[in-house]
Amino acid sequence: MPRPPAHSTDAECEAFVAVCHRLGGFDRRLSFEWVDGYLTALVAGPRAVSVGEWLPAMCDDAFERSFADPDDVAQAMAALLARWNVIASQLDAEALADDPDRLRLEPMLFDDGAEVRAEMLANGLSEAEIDALPLPGALWAAGFLAACGAFEADWRSLDDASDAAQWRDDLLAGIAALHAGSVELGPHLARHHAGRRLTREELIDEAIFCVQDLRLLWVDHAPTHAPIRRPPKPGRNDACPCGSGRKFKKCCGAQP
Repeated sequence: MPRPPAHSTDAECEAFVAVCHRLGGFDRRLSFEWVDGYLTALVAGPRAVSVGEWLPAMCDDAFERSFADPDDVAQAMAALLARWNVIASQLDAEALADDPDRLRLEPMLFDDGAEVRAEMLANGLSEAEIDALPLPGALWAAGFLAACGAFEADWRSLDDASDAAQWRDDLLAGIAALHAGSVELGPHLARHHAGRRLTREELIDEAIFCVQDLRLLWVDHAPTHAPIRRPPKPGRNDACPCGSGRKFKKCCGAQP
């Protein structure tokens, strides 16, 4: 039986949103939804990327400017990594392969429901300002695609002529559809859904399935690096490979 996915607790969600809010004070891109998409791409992507690589790629200098105190840094990193671990659980490759028709990933998306809308109106936003806000999933998809761009060499490691590369591009298109305007969305729907209009919820579900399929694709097609080949060590009576003309035991082989 596949393991059930982990879920962020209310406290973990609040901590994650608070960290992203502070980051957003120095870089407006870094909303909780955008950051959640970025982390999701890292987890679903071609290789394990270290924190030392992705944190500066994602935040530039916003993290250092937001969190200078060591305790602040530790709490911020704990919040980000707690969310990372939940995403990793939801994208567990073995569980996805065992039950490929199940939506396991639960992205953190902006809620545009009636209660949230009423709260924003009460806080002074106008109807026009609320309508101008990105639709749920748009910033998440933007963050996902930004991570793909930051580590483009990894994401482009497949042979462009291969079926796997075409599958990768189709899956990315399903995610990009959340970020697309109506003009760009039309060709995607025409190609993949025979021109059928999808609700926002259906587009989000499609994008989630695309992420889950990308995770499995990269498990099967992870980038490989050529092994380091070292010449065999010469025997003690062989000519020294340094070119001195002496025996190895009398030359480099004699060095401690």
